[in-house]
Amino acid sequence: MDNVASNLERRTLLQLAAGLAVGSALGLAGGARAAAVPPAATGKSGDFDFLTGEWTIKHRQWKNKKWDLFTGEATVVGILGGIASIEELRIPERNFSGMGLRLLDVNRKLWADFWVNSQSGVLGSEPAWGSFTNGVGTWDGDDVDGSGKPLIIRGCWDKITPTSCRWYQASSKDDGKSWQESWVMDWTRRKQ
Repeated sequence: MDNVASNLERRTLLQLAAGLAVGSALGLAGGARAAAVPPAATGKSGDFDFLTGEWTIKHRQWKNKKWDLFTGEATVVGILGGIASIEELRIPERNFSGMGLRLLDVNRKLWADFWVNSQSGVLGSEPAWGSFTNGVGTWDGDDVDGSGKPLIIRGCWDKITPTSCRWYQASSKDDGKSWQESWVMDWTRRKQ
């Protein structure tokens, strides 16, 4: 697998806009173009409290022009009074694990989402930045596809209940006019 495709797949696991900065809309070093919509400055302590706990996850990933289905699990811990959330994701059938690290920039009211793959042990280059509005968390980031063409990667948290939630990723090659889903994670809280 070429380096660009390998990096894109790594970023898709959690928040996958984590490979590049959101762009000039936030005053950060940009990728191929500005993100479709700058994130709303609505972040607050406790936004990720819903995710704290033990989870079983059903994954659906678009790969080789078909949906690949597999299961995984996660343990999530909130710390620092709700301004940090640490996720350990495990996919035993793929011999894969990684860590999502979400940190609230209290002054900017935006969440930074980092990813660490257990194979490298290194944080992604820049976090994706986003926030929650009306119960949906959205993180848009710039990237390029395998041929070097610019695209926007979107990661979203939605369908949040006390016992379940969903994270999904989609990409847009037309500046946000249309989206292609590429990864869906349906989370179910494990009974304690």
